[in-house]
Amino acid sequence: MATALNADLHSHSTRSDGTLDPATLARRARANGVQLWALTDHDEVGGVAAAATAATECGLRFLAGVEISVSVAAQTVHVVGLGVDPDNATLLEGLQQVRAGRELRARRMAAELERDAGVAGAYAGACRHAGNPALISRTHFARYLVEQRICSSTHEVFTRFLTPGKPGYVDHAWATLRDALAWIDAAGGHAVIAHPARYPFTSTEEWALFEGFKAMGGAAIEVVTASHGAAEVRKYAAIAAEFGLRASRGSDFHSPHESRCDLGRLPPLPDGVDPVWELFD
Repeated sequence: MATALNADLHSHSTRSDGTLDPATLARRARANGVQLWALTDHDEVGGVAAAATAATECGLRFLAGVEISVSVAAQTVHVVGLGVDPDNATLLEGLQQVRAGRELRARRMAAELERDAGVAGAYAGACRHAGNPALISRTHFARYLVEQRICSSTHEVFTRFLTPGKPGYVDHAWATLRDALAWIDAAGGHAVIAHPARYPFTSTEEWALFEGFKAMGGAAIEVVTASHGAAEVRKYAAIAAEFGLRASRGSDFHSPHESRCDLGRLPPLPDGVDPVWELFD
């Protein structure tokens, strides 16, 4: 397949922190001209079956996926697994381990929002916005604060409350990079570092991330994504080539009203990279 294929390999449904159910996402992707689509909910594959059925019904090629939260050098990094078997026991057990810490983290976030920012009822409010009660995330808290008119947008909520050093941010130890890649490999999938420009690493830390990722069997870097401008696309295309990694493309779509880019609306991969979707031909 050419690099110009309209592949969107990073998106979220109501099974994690998206606002559309898996079937609606599939139909939206098809209507937007997507040719290859993946559902990659956070630490959850519960929406894959519905997504696969809907994709088949509307004639859309589909890859089962997941986005796993990992801790690297005191930062949270997201690793997308593409082409996974959603019934694989090793993957399911690993994802359950990651999800187990989310409720405690959510309750701590709510307590800190109330204590440090005077935001009452945040835990119950976030739960109302969570389609999956086992996956209450910062995005659900952000939607509650917008609903309460404390902020005008979810972006403002993250800026004021939900990033390191702010009143509602709670650090968390996620999976290790090695464990996440082992789970993805056990499920027959291929691992991708998601939106790498978002992580506040030094150049040395970033180099170590990609070196370790490659050594552990990682397959690709998300080169084209909604949070990358032209300079970041060039940078990570070059890094992919340097480390012998493939390039992926994904909008990281969550919601028609919140996301920077709709499904299928990204620019194509740049020339000179090896698309990750060639692994699925």
